[in-house]
Amino acid sequence: MNMIDNPDQAKRLARAILSDVAMYNKEKVENGIKNDNIFEILKEELEEGRQHFLSRVSTEVDPETIYGIAVVDVLIKRAGKIESSIW
Repeated sequence: MNMIDNPDQAKRLARAILSDVAMYNKEKVENGIKNDNIFEILKEELEEGRQHFLSRVSTEVDPETIYGIAVVDVLIKRAGKIESSIW
């Protein structure tokens, strides 16, 4: 399998992986935002997604940063309508 070396393709893959994490763990996401512990609650799922992402993306495109940004964009920003003391 060819490694993804295009930053835009890597960003799309990261968002897709994290969208799946969010979709299959809606209750965990909501509880994590409400209780300000989303990273603890989704630790296993986020790491599984990260490992999958890293297995598909070349280190030339800084995959750790791309995945981290996607976590914020997909899990945190999209959850902005959930009531929470963190915002």
